Amino acid sequence: MDHIIAGNDSTSRKHLYIVGAVAALLQLAAILAYTVALAVLGPKPASVAEVFALQQSNLLAAVLRGDFLLLLLIGGYLGTFPALYVALRPVSPVAALFATLFTFIAVTICFATEATFALLHLGNLYAAAITEAQRAQLLAAGEAIIAGDLWNSSGAYVSGILLQGGGVIISLVMLRSKDFSKVTAIAGLLGNALDLLQHLLHPFAPAISAPIQMAMGPFYLVWFPMLARDFFRLAKREGGQS
Repeated sequence: MDHIIAGNDSTSRKHLYIVGAVAALLQLAAILAYTVALAVLGPKPASVAEVFALQQSNLLAAVLRGDFLLLLLIGGYLGTFPALYVALRPVSPVAALFATLFTFIAVTICFATEATFALLHLGNLYAAAITEAQRAQLLAAGEAIIAGDLWNSSGAYVSGILLQGGGVIISLVMLRSKDFSKVTAIAGLLGNALDLLQHLLHPFAPAISAPIQMAMGPFYLVWFPMLARDFFRLAKREGGQS
């Protein structure tokens, strides 16, 4: 596994750090795009009927107001965490390994439960339905999809714990590393810790989790560009050694 992820020479590490930097910038772009989409187009639809209606009136808005951009954000961890593992393995190999494994598992669950294309399929069937009974069945199917999606299923709850938990672990290791700035480590620690806290509270105390969710955002807006900067610096250093 180490040979596949890390490589054995400076050139391999350089390329992996560049991938990590680009992935971090794409994650930042996904956050900004999602924020702009919600501000300009409106919040996420509150019901399946609203989702289906929006799909028929404005398909692009339906996709952007859903979770698809967040899926791009989460998928970006497949680029950032291998680079983090390679950089931080000398500091704490066990912690870096478990943080990376937790993240990979969480990303896989998120990809499996995200509902955009399932709802698009049901929305097309809903638009073509002739009878009220057919429409009612499709609305019920849509509710079932949402009940098991990125936010509401037991798998989604566990994946959030793994994803943010991995972020907390890797940020703690970063604090002990000379290859990452303290700003990067602290922003990652606070962003992921607040995200983990609100995720744990959300099913039981949504009124408390909401302000925590607002507070965590700025830390992610610092963490991803700082990660990119540190990765580019590491890539430059490896390039000088090759």
